[in-house]
Amino acid sequence: MAASCPLPVTPDLPTLRAKLHGLLRFLREALPISNAHTVDFYTESVWEQLVDLPPETVLAVLRRSAAEAEAQPSAARPLAEAQGGSDSTDFPKVFCETSQKLVSVEAFALAAKCYSVQNLGICTPLEQLLVALRGNKKQRTDKNVKPDEFMNLKKSHEVQAMSELISSVADYYGVKQIIDLGSGKGYLSSFLSLKYGLKVYGIDSSNTNTHGAEERNRKLKKHWRVYHRRSKLDVGALALQTAKERKLQDEIECNAYAEGVGNSSTANQEKMSTSDFLPDFSGSVISNIRKQMENLHVHSHREENLYFENAFSVRDLLPINAIESTSSQTPKRKMLETNKERRKVTSKSNESNVYSPLTSFITADSELHDIIKDLEDCLMVGLHTCGDLAPNTLRIFASKSEIKGVCSVGCCYHLLSEEFENPHKECTQEKWGFPMCRSLKEGRWCCGRNARMSACLLPTESLFYRAVLQDIIKDCYGITKCDRHVGKLYSKSSSFLDYVRKSLKKLGLDESKLKVVLAPCIETLILLDRLCYLKEQEDIAWSALVKLFDPVKSPRCYALIALKKPQ
Repeated sequence: MAASCPLPVTPDLPTLRAKLHGLLRFLREALPISNAHTVDFYTESVWEQLVDLPPETVLAVLRRSAAEAEAQPSAARPLAEAQGGSDSTDFPKVFCETSQKLVSVEAFALAAKCYSVQNLGICTPLEQLLVALRGNKKQRTDKNVKPDEFMNLKKSHEVQAMSELISSVADYYGVKQIIDLGSGKGYLSSFLSLKYGLKVYGIDSSNTNTHGAEERNRKLKKHWRVYHRRSKLDVGALALQTAKERKLQDEIECNAYAEGVGNSSTANQEKMSTSDFLPDFSGSVISNIRKQMENLHVHSHREENLYFENAFSVRDLLPINAIESTSSQTPKRKMLETNKERRKVTSKSNESNVYSPLTSFITADSELHDIIKDLEDCLMVGLHTCGDLAPNTLRIFASKSEIKGVCSVGCCYHLLSEEFENPHKECTQEKWGFPMCRSLKEGRWCCGRNARMSACLLPTESLFYRAVLQDIIKDCYGITKCDRHVGKLYSKSSSFLDYVRKSLKKLGLDESKLKVVLAPCIETLILLDRLCYLKEQEDIAWSALVKLFDPVKSPRCYALIALKKPQ
């Protein structure tokens, strides 16, 4: 590996399993709430079956708990630390032992908070990891690069944070090739290629996304060249300004001397008026500019390895007559050949820094050599890889020797396939999205689609609209079950009446305040399962869960990172 700094210490497999078992104890009693369809809370009296308290009491406690959490965000951490590696909890009784109903909302909210990813003590700090990966190297920066000008703020935040981490891992391991699974519109792939000079293959199952990514990458390259030219012009302006200032100083000294010896003031004024337009590029001025440009180029070369990186000299900034005056014997044909050769060198250097969008449906058994002909030692990454693609990314990483590291941020947990969700249904599928680790497989653990959905969504008034609509359909049409879905009509409706009219034409959603409290626990279960799977692989040297994004900007903010043992 390129860096010599040791990577941060992460929780070992026994510690993670102990935390997982504690979470499972809580979820065994809480999952019925998370798996209940939100509409059923209103239409099928599910509330009375699962909760031994009136809704207004529950909502009041949850509001108070949320306010306290906002005031003291680290209040749940001592509980997690107090548990250590133990499988037991000291929470007050949450559910009735006889009826299994929820009896203490305070204890319920406290336990759910304790078992969230951020409070369970399983994350590795991002800054600590970046420092270890970089060693003594400086962070790559480019003040001229502003990706938020061609992507929204959320995507810009995610792409910048993840590309910085991926670049650091690539430098640490000494690889230049990146495989971006589920690359979608190609934002991350393009950024890695253009900013960090990496050779990126973006693989997506949609032809539409692939073609769109190609077009978007073409436009991004234009933006990048504009930034490059702008930075060169800024440097050129600085060089010319320096020359003008030096010339002005010379003129002042000349005037002072002229006044002393009685020279004509008129001649000096004429000389001053032309100096603003025709600066004298004397040897000392050119030398001064050249030094500044050399320092700037060395600094730029050390800090960045951009797609468009191209060494430029003072010759690119000075006027033609200035260049000819300092090298009058150089033929114009030779200058043209020199410039042509310079462009060839730049073109060759850019060939290794490209982004290639590809279309392919990736499974755990996909052969990468059939998709990427020049496959070499590489990293596999994925930003918001949906459903089974996230666990399959980890499986491919574990099974392919060419893939030296992985950085994966999953999403769309409701699209995960579960091995034990329908045990009596015949299925030929061999590799499932959940569970992955041996501990959960042995326990035949299942979350359920509604529970997984609750980890993806946020509470919204549209759920109440949906529940009332379902009651209307039940009373007026006698329909209790239907294969059709209302879909996302709430945001397109001006009122409840408008919503009902559109819904009846089209003849969905899961959540409630109580279920939202459990959402972080479901996500913790899924991420812990994946992290334990990585820890179980013998040839993986290091693995960790990192909070990569600001959760306010990006709800799916955790990344799984792993590196294999060096050969």
